[in-house]
Amino acid sequence: MAAPSVGSRAAALVERAERLFPGGVNSPVRAFRAVDRPPLVLERGRGPFVWDADGRRYIDYIGAWGPAILGHAHPRVIAAITAAAANGLALGATGPLEVELGESIREAMPSIERLRFTSSGTEAAMSALRVARAATGRDLIVKFAGAYHGHADGLLVEAGSGIATLAIAGSAGVPGAIAATSVVLPHNDAAAVSAAFARHAGRIAAVIVEPVVANSGVIAPAPGFLEHLREATTADGALLVFDEVITGFRLGRGGAQARFGVQPDLTILGKVIGGGMPIGAYGGRADAMGLVAPAGPVYQAGTLAGHPLSMAAGLATLAELTPDRYVALEATAKTLAAGLAEAATRAESPVSLARVGPLLTVFFLEPAPTSGAAALQADRAAYARFFGAMLDRGILIPPSQFEAWFPSLAHGPAEIEATIDAARHAMEAAAQ
Repeated sequence: MAAPSVGSRAAALVERAERLFPGGVNSPVRAFRAVDRPPLVLERGRGPFVWDADGRRYIDYIGAWGPAILGHAHPRVIAAITAAAANGLALGATGPLEVELGESIREAMPSIERLRFTSSGTEAAMSALRVARAATGRDLIVKFAGAYHGHADGLLVEAGSGIATLAIAGSAGVPGAIAATSVVLPHNDAAAVSAAFARHAGRIAAVIVEPVVANSGVIAPAPGFLEHLREATTADGALLVFDEVITGFRLGRGGAQARFGVQPDLTILGKVIGGGMPIGAYGGRADAMGLVAPAGPVYQAGTLAGHPLSMAAGLATLAELTPDRYVALEATAKTLAAGLAEAATRAESPVSLARVGPLLTVFFLEPAPTSGAAALQADRAAYARFFGAMLDRGILIPPSQFEAWFPSLAHGPAEIEATIDAARHAMEAAAQ
């Protein structure tokens, strides 16, 4: 399971990609630079496995960065996409599948009274904040350091995920005036939230938060933190926006808002609701969403929004996610996390396991971080050694210390045990 050899098909494809795409990739984390490995070229996936262009098989915990909750190429999802494609692709008008998926989402998340589909999570986040500003007549947005809400200009301020991986504090090309509309606070710090509302009283349009951080690695909300955000926004007349692109339909059918019992004004979705096809959605209170064109003055559009293939894949995926399957998925993640923790203890490696439901991160840091700033103290070199040792044993984990692992319903006992066995060796390699 070593890296692609010179002259291999994968190596040739990497070389061709480098002549085409910036950094050889179409999304930065795919470059594998943070783990000092050549980028993989993945050709196919089925169940819990992916295969590279040279035919090497890996047990996969990237899961397409979240959508593959059923595993790859689930037969019912593929059948739904095939049937939808037979009726044509984008038709340029509302289709029945849009209505069906929208109703399914609203049933699962009652806070979403109206919603709008987009083609990506970035579009959804950008549009939700536009709605919040229109609804309040205010400009400022509160976000939390280390949180990633897509690559819209105003949100690329102390963002996590790829930004943290590449050690970039923001992004070139973002005007200072736009960046200045974002108020960045430390995560899980209720006092900082209160101070921000006192300082900017009547000027904050919204607080946007990942209810469970997954883009600095997995970070759980401190007890009472989400409730404090709800109280602070309500008291000041601001909107509370939950970015559930990752947690929505992964932490349970009702997402993080059902798990923690806190209802936002607006919710951003993606990943699982598209079953692996491009998708995003935003929605919430009917009065706020009533501002979106053509019902209201907030313009947002998308030629391929509500694409029939994305709708079909999402419907087929959500149909599989029954309560008993969520129980099974969480049990799988719990077993995996316990085995990884045991492997770290055996290797005397300074590692903490952060897990919320079926999301987890192996942090080369003790104790588990409670904020994005704390996560940045993790030993990235040790994680890179761990990643390489796991990859060489046929286990594909995120090529960044600051990403979540995504076990799926396709990962069975054999795959979990193989992963834990590989981790016993990899933890020792990481400690070198």
